[in-house]
Amino acid sequence: MDSLTHIAIGACIGDLFLGKKIGRKAMLYGAIAASLPDIDFIASFWLNTTDDLLAHRGFTHSFLFALMVVAGFTLFLRKRHAAGQVRTKTWIVFVGTAIGSHLFLDVFNTYGIGWFEPFSHYRISFNTIFVADPFFSIWPGIAAVFLLVLSPNNHWRRTWASFGLIFSSLYLMYCVINKFKIDNQTRYALVHQSIHYSRYFTTPTALNNWLWYIVAEADSGYYLGYRSVFDQNNIQFHFFSRNTILLRPFYGQQDLQKLMRFSQGYYTAELSDHGIVFNDLRFGQMMGWENPGAHFVFHYYLQDPDANKLVVQRGRFSNWNWETLRVFVRRIRGE
Repeated sequence: MDSLTHIAIGACIGDLFLGKKIGRKAMLYGAIAASLPDIDFIASFWLNTTDDLLAHRGFTHSFLFALMVVAGFTLFLRKRHAAGQVRTKTWIVFVGTAIGSHLFLDVFNTYGIGWFEPFSHYRISFNTIFVADPFFSIWPGIAAVFLLVLSPNNHWRRTWASFGLIFSSLYLMYCVINKFKIDNQTRYALVHQSIHYSRYFTTPTALNNWLWYIVAEADSGYYLGYRSVFDQNNIQFHFFSRNTILLRPFYGQQDLQKLMRFSQGYYTAELSDHGIVFNDLRFGQMMGWENPGAHFVFHYYLQDPDANKLVVQRGRFSNWNWETLRVFVRRIRGE
C-alpha cells in the first residue's frame, strides 16, 4: 500500500494498544513501526534502476527483518518510557502488529514482497488490491484525523481507531471476494474461447477494485483482457507476442536478467523511438480498457538506462484528462 495508508493504520494500531497509557505518542510509535519496512527507499539514492526494483519490498519486507525490528524497536521504547509503564510483552505485541500490518497489506499488491529474504528471492503477490486504493485508505485516514483532533482522554478515541481498522478490513475482504469472482470468470472465458494457457493472473486497475486487468500466458505471448465486476458480456482478449528475438542482443547484460526476474516471466519486448523496450505486463497498460493495443505502464529502455527513472508507474496516468476519467468510470460500470 502507499505510505500514507501505512502511517494511518499504524497510528490506529498504536492508539488502540497504548493510547490510554502514553497518549498521542502511541500514534507516533505505531506510524513509525508500520512504516519501517519502506526504509528501503533509501537504497534508491545509490542503486541503479534494476537493482532498486529488486531491493524494494525485498529484505526490509521479510519476516527476518520484522523480527529484528520488533526486538530493536521494543528495546528503544522500553528505554524511552519508565519501567512498568508498559509491559515488555505489550511492547512486543504492539510493534509486531504494526510492522506485521505492513507486510500483510503489501502482499495483496502486484509488486510482490520478499517475505522469505534473504533465504529465498521468491516474491509473493496476491494481486488483490491496487497499491493506492482510496476506498481502502479513506477509513484509517478519517480515523487518524479524528484521533489527532480528539483529546487524549476522550472516550471516543478507541471507537475511531477501531472504525479505521474494521472498515478497511471489511473493504479488503470485499476485494478478495471480487478477486475470486473475476478469477472464476477468467478461467471460464479462457476455456470457452479455446485459449490454451499455462498460467494467468488478474489484478485491479488503478484506484479501484471493480475493473480488473487480465493476463494469460500462452506459448509465444500473452492474451490480455479487462473485466468489470458489473460486466454482462464475455471477456475480449487481445494477443501480444513476447518478441523474445528482440532481446537476444541483451542476454549477456545484467539489467535484462534482473528485469526478467523482477517481472516473474510476464514480459514482452518491442521497438520504440528509444530502441528496444522491455515491458513488464504485471503493471497494466496505459488506458488499455479503452485502447486494447495501448503501451504498457512499465516500460524499460534497454539501450538508454538513464531514461528509466520512476519506471514502475511512470506511464500510469500519461495523457489522462476529464474525458479519459469519464470513459474509465463508464468502463468500471460495465458499459
